[in-house]
Amino acid sequence: MTSEALRLTVLGSATPYPSADNPCSGYLVSGGGARVWVDAGSGTLGALQRYVRLDELDAIWISHLHADHSADLLTAYYGLLYADIRLAAPIPLYGPPGIADRLAHFLTNTATRSPVESAFAVEELHDGHEARVGALTLTSRAVAHGMPAFALRAEAAGRSLVYSGDTAPCTGLTRLAEGCDVLLCEADSAEPPSAGEQVHHTPEDAGDTARAAQTRRLVITHVGRSLTPREASARASTRFDGPIDHAAPGAVFPVG
Repeated sequence: MTSEALRLTVLGSATPYPSADNPCSGYLVSGGGARVWVDAGSGTLGALQRYVRLDELDAIWISHLHADHSADLLTAYYGLLYADIRLAAPIPLYGPPGIADRLAHFLTNTATRSPVESAFAVEELHDGHEARVGALTLTSRAVAHGMPAFALRAEAAGRSLVYSGDTAPCTGLTRLAEGCDVLLCEADSAEPPSAGEQVHHTPEDAGDTARAAQTRRLVITHVGRSLTPREASARASTRFDGPIDHAAPGAVFPVG
């Protein structure tokens, strides 16, 4: 059983593919007696096992179905059903609409559909979705990523952590993050797009969102490969004067 205190552990934060020492997006959120794997990007399943076995997870939450946020669900499926784990019951999996069929399409190799639901108890997200995992409350809001995508607010013991997922600056994220203790916000774009729809934050956008939401601490993640974490943090600091950290792999952030 985990402690009641809310805590964020970074499994990986690279985009759009893992580096030699940094998996893609994935986090372990613990608190309220629960452990939740938040996003399952490439390489994060290995990092996850430094802290918790698959069968010790209380839930999995997926922001959207791009591979750098969800690909390790495929290997997790094999681990849960066909390896050394004896799963007492399917793990609750909260994810975008269509997540079960997407997994099945990748996993099925015969005329018989792979038993995705034997590994995962799938519940599809919608704007305003709420779930309780132990004493941990998970609230999801739709965000602007050009596809079904969600941000997450996790609350336990009077503390709050908000994760942007992948998104352009949007009202849904800002409202979800209002007054939170920690905002874990992507900063993928080096510059705003010159044309077309924006689907990511720049570091300056991350600072703007943190300031508008009056969050207490900003942790930038998913930093694009044309930027260093130091550069991204410095740029975010021009818009937000609170504490700013980078989601380095292995970093642990007590919330509050």
